[in-house]
Amino acid sequence: MKFRRLPALLLLIAAGVASAQRWGRRGNGMEEVRTAREVPSGSTGTPTWECPEAFKADVFTFTRIRYERGGGGWGRGGWATDLPDSDLNLSWRLQQMTSLKVDPDTRIIRPTDPELMTFPFVYIAEPGGLSFSEEETLAMRKYLENGGFLLLDDFWGEEDWTNCEEVLKQVLPNRSFQEIPLTHPIYRSVFTIKEKAQVPNIDLGAASEYGGRTWERDDAQEVHHRAIFDDKGRPMVIALHNTDNGDGWEREGESAYYFKQFSERTAYPLAINIIFYVMTH
Repeated sequence: MKFRRLPALLLLIAAGVASAQRWGRRGNGMEEVRTAREVPSGSTGTPTWECPEAFKADVFTFTRIRYERGGGGWGRGGWATDLPDSDLNLSWRLQQMTSLKVDPDTRIIRPTDPELMTFPFVYIAEPGGLSFSEEETLAMRKYLENGGFLLLDDFWGEEDWTNCEEVLKQVLPNRSFQEIPLTHPIYRSVFTIKEKAQVPNIDLGAASEYGGRTWERDDAQEVHHRAIFDDKGRPMVIALHNTDNGDGWEREGESAYYFKQFSERTAYPLAINIIFYVMTH
């Protein structure tokens, strides 16, 4: 099936921008959760809202991929990093700052779940440790080749990049990542973005007010935005490397400096531009 794109008019930006289930460990994974609101807030809590009844079957739903951690990366939190606040805060900001109707909850889904094909946008955190089984690889290939879109975020350094690139090469063996030039219309789809700015984690970000670094590894100082395009130039995958936009969404309420310097200035505008662009092209 092909995904239906939303009309651009649904995404006009307003002028003023500014636990049902227990969450625990089981083996080397987490207990099965299907939505972000099943996970207790680990940051500052998130607002709730209601979609109009007429739109409940026609909303944008932020969807996160659950995967088993592979051999790459350098051993952090994997697929569940920044849950639940990153996903819910971004959904709230989309609801608040645009006329897009947004699901007040999100979805957490495995690549082999048949429902995957109903969500045109999916997100993976920390793909430096990403691993897919053969069945998952085939499912993701089908998803992306039929109009789905994958956003990769929060991974640092060359080891993380190598693992991510190798896994995506298995998914799309005839395609490769390309650096996205700042002249690409994705950087002007809503906000004008003039640089590939780095979003650090909350600890580094708050400390950077006094001159600290923002990168997590010495080989991760330069931010890259890379994409895999289809034959018509549609981005199938975008990888945001050497940056942590997820923390920018999750931790927005923990430091006024961090919010203004990283969440408001970079993490939210970039995510909104990407979502706007991929949902209308």
